[in-house]
Amino acid sequence: MSTPRLEVTGARKQFPGVLALDGVSLALAPGEVLAVVGENGAGKSTLMKIVAGVYTPDAGEVKLDGRPVRFDGPAGATAAGVSLIHQELNLAENLTVADNLFLGRELTRGGFLRALDRRAMGERAAGLLARVGLPATRAAARVERLPPGEKQLVEIARALGTEVRVLIMDEPTSSLTQKETEQLYLVIDGLKAAGVSVLYISHRLAEVKRVADRVTVLRDGRNAGELAKSDITHDNMVRLMVGRDLKQFYPKVHRTGTGGAPVLALRNVQFRGGPDTPASLEVRAGEILGMAGLVGAGRTELSEAVFGVRAVTGGELLLNNEPVRIASPADAIAAGVLLVPEDRRLHGLILPESVGFNLSLPNLDKLGSLLGVRPRAEAALQRTWIERLRVKTPSAAQPVGLLSGGNQQKVVYGKWLARDPRVLILDEPTRGVDVGAKAEIYALVDELAGKGVAVWMITSDMEELLGMSDRVVVMHEGRVAGELAGERLSEEAVMRLATGGRT
Repeated sequence: MSTPRLEVTGARKQFPGVLALDGVSLALAPGEVLAVVGENGAGKSTLMKIVAGVYTPDAGEVKLDGRPVRFDGPAGATAAGVSLIHQELNLAENLTVADNLFLGRELTRGGFLRALDRRAMGERAAGLLARVGLPATRAAARVERLPPGEKQLVEIARALGTEVRVLIMDEPTSSLTQKETEQLYLVIDGLKAAGVSVLYISHRLAEVKRVADRVTVLRDGRNAGELAKSDITHDNMVRLMVGRDLKQFYPKVHRTGTGGAPVLALRNVQFRGGPDTPASLEVRAGEILGMAGLVGAGRTELSEAVFGVRAVTGGELLLNNEPVRIASPADAIAAGVLLVPEDRRLHGLILPESVGFNLSLPNLDKLGSLLGVRPRAEAALQRTWIERLRVKTPSAAQPVGLLSGGNQQKVVYGKWLARDPRVLILDEPTRGVDVGAKAEIYALVDELAGKGVAVWMITSDMEELLGMSDRVVVMHEGRVAGELAGERLSEEAVMRLATGGRT
């Protein structure tokens, strides 16, 4: 490599109780895509925030085109050509897309009494949106009215509107459909051709292989290794990330695969806001029932109806062959039907509260007495699930919103597992979770099924679906399009049903 566009040497950063980075180094050439991968808590986001001026390193040096830099905040980094696209969107929801694209660097016209040049902003916004595959008409739309995938593309377009030299993408496809993801790949190809350097963070190793020229792997805040283009494989990345081989990434150690008697059955269920076509399925004891379908197929909505979030308007639910009425999440929890939601930050956790608070909240009935919550019992419950799920946190008092995505997900699991579920519904159970934490979650889910828990797993990850499921139900436009198992279960068969075809 000639003079690197970006070079980080010996970066160190410590927070109270946590050494996030311990002497990390990397180099990025002009027009190169360098993927930075590692388990949750490995230090990826901290490193990116140092590069983008959000954090100041305790030690180490950052160079841009061979010159040492020390940014005075994100604005200084942006002015120098370094832009960070956060995993959590950072848009002004009440403003238009065009307003967001030029926020802080608005175009103006006129003399002494200057005004916003909305025409010029609209024209330039249209060009930026075209680069990410969005129509020009979106420029006038309020951000709050856009679907999550389009919001993510607006974030990318905003970064492209600066004189960007280094673009940092932190989980950029987490909210994108497959079509939008393919458009992002084209955007990255165009950036490379223009000489822009890209730092790319993702837990989706297949897309890392697609976009990366090199891979730098972090583990426990240190450099764990580097892979050249020819060496970028799933197994090589996993080996460096976790420090061991994952011989059985998708375990079926505890299950026979056939399942027992139905624990949960849906008989011609309809729900408020759902399709006219009723849905029927059953989840058996000791099995993992996978559910597939394209975005908008109604998978999440059906699970929310079972959990009492949406009102059931027709058909019936049966638990152990007995009709049951679930009119609210409280009814579902009392019945042992528990849901790990798709959006853990919005529906699964109270982010400002502590890890311990979130673990205790749904279990207060088990921890209380006439005098209130028993402190020792509560502390024991919190300690048990933090240790069992290996939640990386300084203490139970740590605000859960400060944990990495994978550790937040573990807290959601822990609060429900403490209730000994009969049916566990998992909606996108490993979204935004690194490969090491995925392996732990898969082993945990397999163990639960082995103990007789009926697991209903909704996932858009095809490898996860095929690797973990004993049976798969596929939805298409709000209806159950078919069921697959055994030799009939394949990626082709799933997609055929998901797109309205037949097996």
